[in-house]
Amino acid sequence: MIRRRALALFVLLPAYNEAAALPRLLEKFMPLQARYPKLQIVVVDDGSADETAEVAEGFADRLAVTVVRHRRNCGLGCAMNTGLRYVCSHGAADDVVVTMDADDTHDPGLIPEMLDKINRGADVVIASRYQEGGEQVGLSPLRRILSWGASTLLGWIFGIDGVRDYSSGYRAYRIGVLRHAFERFGENFIEASGFQCMAEILLKMRMLNLRFAEVPLVLRYDRKAGQSKMPVLETVLQYFFLARKVSRWEVLHEERLG
Repeated sequence: MIRRRALALFVLLPAYNEAAALPRLLEKFMPLQARYPKLQIVVVDDGSADETAEVAEGFADRLAVTVVRHRRNCGLGCAMNTGLRYVCSHGAADDVVVTMDADDTHDPGLIPEMLDKINRGADVVIASRYQEGGEQVGLSPLRRILSWGASTLLGWIFGIDGVRDYSSGYRAYRIGVLRHAFERFGENFIEASGFQCMAEILLKMRMLNLRFAEVPLVLRYDRKAGQSKMPVLETVLQYFFLARKVSRWEVLHEERLG
């Protein structure tokens, strides 16, 4: 009888000055180890000024934790690029990577539901604030409106089936489809350095004829230890610029296919 290889589950945590939040978040992965024996946590320390890297490394005796360090802070897009390339080089095509915020606003307890969607055929699963049952706790009214507006704008223009939340950083991907995206777009897969990179990743993967799904997310912003690192006005403007760039990406994509 042929035995299938146990799939590895990578969890990617881009982190900038999250020494206070990381212990609470990493503790929540302990119960998942029995269910996912090949669980691997990858923390990308994006030039933190605090002890983010040291805190993560302190869990190495309880969790399989790898810390990848940037010498200077270069933004979420850069950290995502580093982390996704790392898991693509260390995982198999049928393994899965889950990306999460490192500030303890995302509940790892959603991971089994997300992986169930992957097992049922989805290539990308998004933990969505805008699915029935989703909610945002502790977020200011302005941030709620801007986040909803950005996702509504992108959904109205580009309309990915099964997607309502275009900016959520809590997602599960098959590693094989990420490799395909890096092969297709090369160094241009993740061009944005800021928070809009999450929408960029989604819109580029939309061109690869993938299957998308969502699960409802209760975003617990009230658990956030410090101030938001998102420059709100700048991020909103970048979403508009992002929408304008998509047509150029599609032209380049068609030229490559041709």
